[in-house]
Amino acid sequence: MNLAEKGCVSDSHMEEVMDGYGEYLIRLAFLYVKDWSAAEDMVQEVFITYYQKSSQFENRSSLKTYLAKITVNKCHDHLRSWKNKRSMLSVSMKHLLSAEKSPEKSFEHREKENELALSVLALPVKYREVIILYYYQELSVTEMSGVLSCSDNTIKTRLRRAKKILRTKLDVETWEGLLDE
Repeated sequence: MNLAEKGCVSDSHMEEVMDGYGEYLIRLAFLYVKDWSAAEDMVQEVFITYYQKSSQFENRSSLKTYLAKITVNKCHDHLRSWKNKRSMLSVSMKHLLSAEKSPEKSFEHREKENELALSVLALPVKYREVIILYYYQELSVTEMSGVLSCSDNTIKTRLRRAKKILRTKLDVETWEGLLDE
């Protein structure tokens, strides 16, 4: 007897969910963990969790938000794990050493993009996640509060503080989205 026969989601529904949200969730996980294969592994765990516990989904939010919340929780668990902490230094060094050189014209542009990405990824998790969810995943403050289980005001405060930290590290003329709106 498989899980679908025990009252869980059907295999065809799972295929639709994986096809519809897989890439989105992998990108979301990658922005947290900075490792593509770890992100893929986490998203597989997210789908297994959803498959096994689909009856707990109460439709109070969209399925996308529900899966994103599971993904964020898996990412937090991963970031707290000993295995992750032990390998963070070696992964960071590998990324810095393997940076590809580009032609002179695009080099400066790529440098600025890399500077922004590295600055965002260097933020503490609670600030990084609101920047990622707001600017990269384009979630509203209300959607973020659902994903992160925080109040709207907490999300707004974290977003404001994250922007302030980034303004001190970056040339704000280049990144006008970081100016207070």
